[in-house]
Order: sequence, then structure tokens, then C-alpha cells
Amino acid sequence: MFIGRESELQYLNDAYRSDKAEFIVLYGRRRVGKTELLNEFCKDKTAIFYTCREYTDAKQLQSFTDKVHSYNIPAFEYVDCFSGWEKAFSAVLHVPTSGKKLLIIDEFPYACKVNESIPSILQVLWDEKLRHENVMIILCGSAMSFIEKELLAEKNPLYGRTTGIYKMKPLPYTDAIRFFPNYSDEDKLLAYAILGGIPHYLSQFDRNLSLEQNVKRNILRKGCALYNEVEFLLKQELRETAVYNTIVEAIALGCNSFSEILSKTQLEKSKLSVYLKNLIEISIVEKESPALASDKEKNSSTKGNYILTDNFFRFWYAFAYRNLTDLENDDIDGVWESNIVKSLHDFASQPFEKVCLEYLYLLNREKKLPFRIHNASRYWGKTMRTIDGKKQSVNLEIDILAPDTKKKSFIFGECKFRDEAFDMQQFRNLQGKVFVDGAIWFYLFSLSGFTEAVSAYAENHDHVILVTAKDITGVN
Repeated sequence: MFIGRESELQYLNDAYRSDKAEFIVLYGRRRVGKTELLNEFCKDKTAIFYTCREYTDAKQLQSFTDKVHSYNIPAFEYVDCFSGWEKAFSAVLHVPTSGKKLLIIDEFPYACKVNESIPSILQVLWDEKLRHENVMIILCGSAMSFIEKELLAEKNPLYGRTTGIYKMKPLPYTDAIRFFPNYSDEDKLLAYAILGGIPHYLSQFDRNLSLEQNVKRNILRKGCALYNEVEFLLKQELRETAVYNTIVEAIALGCNSFSEILSKTQLEKSKLSVYLKNLIEISIVEKESPALASDKEKNSSTKGNYILTDNFFRFWYAFAYRNLTDLENDDIDGVWESNIVKSLHDFASQPFEKVCLEYLYLLNREKKLPFRIHNASRYWGKTMRTIDGKKQSVNLEIDILAPDTKKKSFIFGECKFRDEAFDMQQFRNLQGKVFVDGAIWFYLFSLSGFTEAVSAYAENHDHVILVTAKDITGVN
């Protein structure tokens, strides 16, 4: 079942329908759905679609030749193996179609790893021949560091040749929750908090099972697809897996500042910076800066917070990794009842904040906010406040702070993923956190609705907007 990716498909189809040669690099982290996207894109098109493997160069070339043979292209009927990669790539010119001739090479970095001359060969062929033809070449890969630092770098022969570069991201929550049409609004948001927007993870859940059944059967049970996923992905992308396990677990358990991670892991400061940088490059971790932060603060490795971008990694390290002994002994029910179910809503609070921010940006795109927001994020930091007539430094934490481009208008957001209704005291607490001058709006997000007092207040004050779980899951 293919869900979402409308903008990505539109991008590829626009390139396919163009009246010029197209050379596109499509990349993104593992499991993000690149191959599924390409299969969906070319299902009604004639194309050579080859997936590279970790072969020797000779074996790779033979495998590519065999794939071309499978398309029954007359020009290559008697070719046992292409004599070289120039001949192999030129096969696209013989694709039997009256439209654009399409060549897709998935996991392209595998081929380059054993034959560093491949980008140069393709560059010469593109410059001398392919760019003058009605062709479309798509190079795809998961080795993000290689693609960004090598393939797209200025020193690489292919630099400047591409007509498009597209970095795929996880599905937005609006598409992710479509995997669970039978779930309640609450369970849709919980499922997203557990799995995030990675299609491979989302597709492991059975829409006919409850959330609890899916977690037990498709995450916590030995032998299921997701049980060894985290270990597999880290070993595929990184060395020193034990070190990265330690870092990711620390972040999952709430150590978010550089100093907190340093203290928890006991690593050297310089080495920790490198490890965090590597985790950021493979889209497992991101560095989050508070709203209104300066460029200098954003660029500092020790400023800001480090958070897990991958919800599933966060769930695994928060609940499964630390209970592996019990899971290995098949005590799945015990782990669920003792460690997960009571803490699940607290765990989901952080992903819920991200969902609420994403919801605001959807409204922003549709011009349904009171003003256009810019660089919205969480806010935390020290602010001077007047208390009992004296100025004091106070630590503030705000779930969402969304300014306009001129920082004259602001949205203050509070996100509650709890079983209790959002009450007036919680709203007053948010009001008390306002520390900027300008026009202020309050957006209150609540899983369990709002008390009568809050609802009545919002009804009489246009600058207070109430957003329910149904509002969030119902937006397109």
C-alpha cells in the first residue's frame, strides 16, 4: 500500500514531462521510502530500473547487463556483458518508448564504492551525449554522507551536472496516521509518537490490531521486523555501535544538552561532538535551537538541545533497549505493563509538540493563521522578569513560540497530551510566560479537550485558539 508522497511524485513527474534531459539525485536515510517512491513513479512508464548491490565491479556490471536483458531490448539481445560502464549507461538510449527514456539506479553509492571512476564515466557520457537526448536519469541512495560529501561535492565529476537534487524526509504526521484508519484520534497520535514518519516502520503495524497488540507483536517480540531494526541500521551506517548506543540512549532518556550528554556518556568532549555530528548526518539526531536564537547560537555545537528525530529510535531506547533481558525471555506482557503503558502518554508529549508545530505550519501554508509565522520552535532560556518589584532571572520553557518575520507578532503555544482537560490554571501559566512586546495569540492544543472555563474564555477572546486532537488528525 502506497500512502502519501504527492509532492515527491509531482516533482518527478514534472521532470519526466519536461522537454529537456533530466539528471536527478534522490536520496534520504534508510527506510524512508525511496525505492517505493521510485516504483510508484515508474509503474506506468518504460524504464531501466537497476538496484546496485555490494558486489565487485565486474559482478555489478554483469548484474546490470542481466537487468537490461530482462527488458528484452533488441539492441542488446546478443550482449553477454557490457564492455564497460559507458556502454552500460548508454543503454538508456535504447529504451523502447516514444517518450522520455528513463534510467533509475538505486543504491548508486554501492557501485561507486568499488569503482571510483563511475561518476567520471557518467559525467563524460552526460556532457557529450545524454544531455542532448530525451532522457531522464535518477541516481538514488541511502548513504547520505557519501552523497552529500562526495557525489554532490564540488570536487566530484558530477558536480553541477544534476538538474535536480531531492532529499526525502519522513512522512508528515498527516500521511503517517493514514496507516491506521481504524484507530481513535488518540491512538493515531500514539502510533505516530512510537513509529514516526518512516514508511517501513508504519507498514509493520496491522491496521486490524489494537495499538497494544501491534506494539507487543511487531516491536517487542523476538523475530519481528522491528526487533533488530535499530541495531541493524546503526551497524549499517556507523562504526563503534556501542558508543552510539550509549549516546542515543542518553538522549532518549532526557539528556538533551551537550553537557548532559557529556556527563551521562563520560566521553571526551571533542569525540562527542564528532559522534553527534555523525548521528545528525544520518537523520537520527537533530540539534534544536530555541526560538529567537541568534545565528551564532544555532551554529554552536554546545548550545541548543540534541533530540532524536526518529520517534521509533526514541521509543526503542526508552522502553525496549533497557528491558532486552526480559524481552529475550519472552516477558512481553511484563515489559508492557510495568514499563510502557503507564509512561506512554508522557513519552508521547514530545512528539505531540512536534505534531502541533507541524499543524501550525500547515495552517500557515493555507493562510489560516492570524499572520505568517517564521522560524517557529520550542523556546527555553533565561529571561529577566519583574517579581515583587524586583528584576530577576527566570528560566522559561514554552512548547511553541512562533514569531512573524519582523518579530512584532507572536503565537505562544501550549501542548497537553494528557487524560485531563486543559484547565484555566494551565492557560494562566502560559500567559505568565509572555516575555516579548507585540501582538500575542495563544494556541492551546489538548488531547482531552478543555474545561468549560477555558472554552468560555476562548469564545470571548479571538486571540485564544483551542485545538483538539480531532482538529489535528482531521487536517489534510
